[in-house]
Amino acid sequence: MSSTKFSIWLRSISNYLLAILLGVLLTVGVYRVSPSKAAPVPSTDSVTPPLIAQQFLSPQQATNSSFVTAAVNRVGAAVVRIDTERTVSRRVDPFLDDPFFRRFFGDDFSPQMPQQRRLQGQGSGFIIDNSGILLTNAHVVEDADKVTVTLKDGRKFNGQVKGVDQFTDLAVVKINGTSLPIASLGDSSQVQVGDWAIAVGNPLGLDNTVTLGIVSTIGRSSAQAGIPDKRLDFIQTDAAINPGNSGGPLLNATGEVIGINTAIRANAMGIGFAIPINKVKEISNKLAQGQKVVHPYIGVRMTTLTPELAKENNNDPNSVFLLPEINGVLVVQVMPDTPAADAGMRRGDIIVQIDGTPVTNATQLQRLVENSGVNKVLEIKVRRGKQTTSVFVRTDELKTAT
Repeated sequence: MSSTKFSIWLRSISNYLLAILLGVLLTVGVYRVSPSKAAPVPSTDSVTPPLIAQQFLSPQQATNSSFVTAAVNRVGAAVVRIDTERTVSRRVDPFLDDPFFRRFFGDDFSPQMPQQRRLQGQGSGFIIDNSGILLTNAHVVEDADKVTVTLKDGRKFNGQVKGVDQFTDLAVVKINGTSLPIASLGDSSQVQVGDWAIAVGNPLGLDNTVTLGIVSTIGRSSAQAGIPDKRLDFIQTDAAINPGNSGGPLLNATGEVIGINTAIRANAMGIGFAIPINKVKEISNKLAQGQKVVHPYIGVRMTTLTPELAKENNNDPNSVFLLPEINGVLVVQVMPDTPAADAGMRRGDIIVQIDGTPVTNATQLQRLVENSGVNKVLEIKVRRGKQTTSVFVRTDELKTAT
């Protein structure tokens, strides 16, 4: 090989080795810099779940598969299915009193003879005491001839209805059993809008169903919820509540019962209501002892009045009377033979104060009356025309709806 060719070959080999050396140095430099200066690209699989867990869960809950799983495991065994049967009577339609039908049924057939049939119902409930006391909705067990309670473990018991209160839609049922699971009751006064809400029950006959949502609002009045015959403020949730969920528990993120699922609006999607558990605590002991829960009333139909509504009424040429443009509660109707009627209240009166407490809406007025007690004289200040006068109304017991 000539010296010239040898020099070219040697130069090529040198350049090749130098390129390899530079590549190694650059690689080492990158690895040395990356941990301290270069931010790693987040991985959806490795980073996001721990961040979500840290944001929404406690450290103990984050180690579980789900806070919902932990909550349901805490209370799920205490949630029961309630099956009911009751007998109803109905009269045969009068058109059956026809010679044509008598040819088949005979002269002894009476079209007015009561006909009986059995109706079956279903709902949910949950055990709160190892003596076998469980809670459910009044409309689940009311007027039932037979109540059957089925636990998650398959055990069945005959249930005895100890007490029912229609106005809060609450009922207490007793079963006799041993080693009964118990649900832990929370504090509904601590519930906030946006909190997790877990509904457990047997919707549409599908046992042991769990749905998840949030608390949509608190203090939703029964009138606003479209259930004016009730006397309480609901927890509203978007957790799915379907027929059969009634009476089941609404849980918080730690598995404590914060309410009893009770009502669904047929014309709404994703809206459910629950009785706050603190309201349940107030009256459940009375019902368990077979005592009656008494609710006071004064006997008026009413609506909230605002200056805007009053002005709208006053500008209507067909208005029956002019209204003062103030905040208060407009008496729409005074029911006959009621405390309000006996005290001389009139349609068109605007209630502005009860026992010194200013009143600005119908929900507030109902709460004040509900908390006053039966046979209590209330000084109610009303605007009547241009005058303000006091009316003294003695509350009476609200009779059970029939």
